[in-house]
Amino acid sequence: MSEHALDVGLADFTQNVLEESKRRPVVVDFWAPWCGPCKSLKPILEKLAAEYGGKFLLAKINSDDNQELAARHGVRGIPSVKAFVDGQMVDEFSGALPEGEVRAFLDRLIPSPADELRAQAADARMAGDLSGALRLLAEASKLDPHDVGVRLDAAEIMLDLNETGEAERLIASVPADADPRAAQLKARLQFAGAAGADDAALRARVAANENDLDARLSLANLLIAAGRYEPGMEQLLEIVRRDRSFGDDVGRKTLLSVFNLLGGGELVSRYRRMLASALN
Repeated sequence: MSEHALDVGLADFTQNVLEESKRRPVVVDFWAPWCGPCKSLKPILEKLAAEYGGKFLLAKINSDDNQELAARHGVRGIPSVKAFVDGQMVDEFSGALPEGEVRAFLDRLIPSPADELRAQAADARMAGDLSGALRLLAEASKLDPHDVGVRLDAAEIMLDLNETGEAERLIASVPADADPRAAQLKARLQFAGAAGADDAALRARVAANENDLDARLSLANLLIAAGRYEPGMEQLLEIVRRDRSFGDDVGRKTLLSVFNLLGGGELVSRYRRMLASALN
């Protein structure tokens, strides 16, 4: 038996599957001694566990001896293979698949070299080493030129550096439906140019004339660029309330961009309701 495959039961499932899956993918094979297809799948899994050299752990569970585990994880027929990453089941298949299909299943789970470089780049960015993060992402892009995640990671860093032209080029290279982050970064790009505006002057204009919607819009963009989303959205909502036609409905359209930027959550839900009320 490979050092990367072991028998698991109820007593050590948490340690050897859930906890271990926070370090590397764990592939759980629910099998039984009487199961014919299990006898053809099991050696394939064991062979690949050895071949992949620790990139995943194979956990073999005798479902007859561990019926509680099998029931808990929805095993209705065997062999049943379930993959765990970060303590959660992320993929599965039932029945005895040929080796090529099992290999494809594993390859979806195991981080590629480009993924590993992306993770290193994320750590570098968190540490404030933006140039180092960009170098790592450039290496990742060479390994996998079609990885849209690499391009979006680089676009985020370019926005951090206020390199809006390069950020725009990277974001434009990603199809809108390829990754939800593309829409969020497009929205962030929209507000990036507002960062240098004069906050005090804009507030003074709004205080002097509450119907100065140009000032309200500029102030909203400035607030959102600074990450002050709620007061920025309040200004946009006020534009909608005062003049829906202003700037070709720019108040509503900009609010929708903020919703895309934030992606969801209680604040977005609340302002969606408020916008709906303002439009009625």
